[in-house]
Amino acid sequence: MPVARLGLDVHRLPAPVPLWHARVDRTQWTATADRVASAGGRLVALWGVDRSAAALDASVCAALAGDFGLVWLELPLPDGGSYPDLTPTFACAARMQRAAADLTGRRPEGTRDTRPWLDHGLWGEGGPPLRREESRTGASLDTLPADYDFVRVEGDGVHEIPVGPVHAGIIEPGHFRFSVVGEKVLRLEERLGYKHKGIERRFTELPAPQGHRLAGRVSGDSTVAFSWAYCMALESAASLEVPQRAAWLRALMLERERVANHLGDLGALGNDAALSFGLAHFSRLREDWQRLSREAFGHRLMMDCVVPGGVSTDVDPAAQDRLRRQCDEIEREVRTLRSIYDEHAGLQDRFMTTGRVTRELALRLGLTGLAARASGLNADLRTDQPFEPYRGMGARVCTQSGGDVAARVAVRFDEVFESLRLIRGLCSSLPDGPARAEPRLPDGERSHGAGWVEGWRGEVFVALELGPHGRILRCHPHDPSWQNWPVLEHAVIGNIVPDFPLINKSFNLSYSGHDL
Repeated sequence: MPVARLGLDVHRLPAPVPLWHARVDRTQWTATADRVASAGGRLVALWGVDRSAAALDASVCAALAGDFGLVWLELPLPDGGSYPDLTPTFACAARMQRAAADLTGRRPEGTRDTRPWLDHGLWGEGGPPLRREESRTGASLDTLPADYDFVRVEGDGVHEIPVGPVHAGIIEPGHFRFSVVGEKVLRLEERLGYKHKGIERRFTELPAPQGHRLAGRVSGDSTVAFSWAYCMALESAASLEVPQRAAWLRALMLERERVANHLGDLGALGNDAALSFGLAHFSRLREDWQRLSREAFGHRLMMDCVVPGGVSTDVDPAAQDRLRRQCDEIEREVRTLRSIYDEHAGLQDRFMTTGRVTRELALRLGLTGLAARASGLNADLRTDQPFEPYRGMGARVCTQSGGDVAARVAVRFDEVFESLRLIRGLCSSLPDGPARAEPRLPDGERSHGAGWVEGWRGEVFVALELGPHGRILRCHPHDPSWQNWPVLEHAVIGNIVPDFPLINKSFNLSYSGHDL
């Protein structure tokens, strides 16, 4: 569907992918969402904006994606009032709207679930933290979190199992409330927000050229993806063209980030199904992978390597050769390990049919990223909206149709091999030239920019609005976990409680990137 079919007065944002911005009224807000949904599009992100106390310059924004690219809708709320609810069109909007209400006080009309999401009753006095006219004082140290109104399931033999937010392993905090009969799960309800760090407020206190460092810490396992998305947004707002070599190096780091996370997950999934052999070998491979990242780029996770205008570090021919040779070594071992996983009867018994998400459910709930591809959805920004260097590399989408743990494991294996192929090609065809261009911030009163990158977990989006002298008025980083956490609640229904860690790990969603 061409963007003109949306019937909006759109402004094309300078970016390597088709990104558009449009100010809309209430009717257009709802009609555009319906039109995008009916054409098979999706909601990528939703957030609130509050720019100044004096003018009550507030808005609610949504990023909608389709084959036209991505359009950033901005609905002004001059009276600071409410806006039309998008959950009837996009189910995944529910928690995003609840978070926006906590942060800005702007609420959707007629929504059924008005419970706080990020606010656990510990924020103290002074109003929502992103309201410009408010000054906040934190709660006292002895304040306890407010009670959360979990949905109750009643019936003969039904009981609840609360898990978390503090867990036995070294993982981030999240509360899971199971309603079960025996060991069979009837319902799961999540309570997140324990990792809220005030990142969106902190962005407005930083100079725009430094924002990439904070973006890279939104979710540490996706530091390259978030840094790239932020830098793309800043470069978009500044109409800056990145050198060709820098784009290749960014993609090289992004694919290495993808491989590192898939290696770690494949080992952890084997361990959760009692195959500690898998954990041992995949952990060894990931360690070797990250050590070479440290040698080539200066950091095991390649943190702070993607910077405005390009990259902070280059690789010489010797390093390129080492990166290529490591791909060959890793591929040989991963192919052997895959044959072991595929032929291990006990492992496959735990994987097959466990935590299944059908294609229909994935579409209805807005599932995204590798989890969506495991449920048969053929969606990947590297192929759907390819930009350099992906446009000329023929990146392939890795999909499975089962929608269960086995399918999500298979997608990880397939994506490892595809990323290794891409890394070899990137190293072999790395263009000459500078690795960074000096960014110049716009001089105008206000400018918009957006970044949109396919991270290893799914699509990472950053919306950036700059004011006078390049000051950050609003920066919203969006992790794909926002879409996928609610789907996990459905994936576990009908399974037994001991399978939840396995199902949860097969999604491996971010707490930190979600809670901000």
